[in-house]
Amino acid sequence: MSVLDPHSLLSGFGALGVFLVMFAETGLLIGFFLPGDSLLFTAGVLAATPASTSLHLPLPLTIAAAAAGALLGAQTGYVIGRRGGTALLERSRNRHLHSGVAHSKRVLESYGHRKAIVLARFIPVVRTVLNPLAGLTGVPAGVFALWQVLGGLLWTVGVTVAGYLLGSAIPNVDAYLLPIIAVIVVVSVLPIAARLIRSRSRA
Repeated sequence: MSVLDPHSLLSGFGALGVFLVMFAETGLLIGFFLPGDSLLFTAGVLAATPASTSLHLPLPLTIAAAAAGALLGAQTGYVIGRRGGTALLERSRNRHLHSGVAHSKRVLESYGHRKAIVLARFIPVVRTVLNPLAGLTGVPAGVFALWQVLGGLLWTVGVTVAGYLLGSAIPNVDAYLLPIIAVIVVVSVLPIAARLIRSRSRA
């Protein structure tokens, strides 16, 4: 089983795998590499398959697992950042993680706390780093909790339902999961790429 392969994760753990990945990706810095967007979409597609198939996920259970993992994970990340975020970041030498920190800071500065917390849910790596960063930089607990719940629900429910609708509309769509996931990955990293290009142009 590969933790980077959504289909493999769902085959091994089902809805529990959705919860664990959502929690780790949004709550623990070591989870920045996990396939959040593609896992949610794949879970939604599999929820649209007939109940008699070997890998079928009930849609309500899948959404509940995704939302619970994302919301609890974000709140955990915030607490970690508030209590010892600086030390944790200094121990890591991963350049992708530190790039995510720098981008998260720019997102907070550009959009303000509320909008940044919501938008970060849709950007890989940033959604991992921004939660402890919010705790580290003193974002009020009430503000963070309210907007991370809103952003978390928009992200998890929206992407999962999108997968479900596509799976319901196209017969045997699970046969095309690999190219669909590739498109999702490319689209999800576009905001980071666009920001880097603009930053270099200004420099």
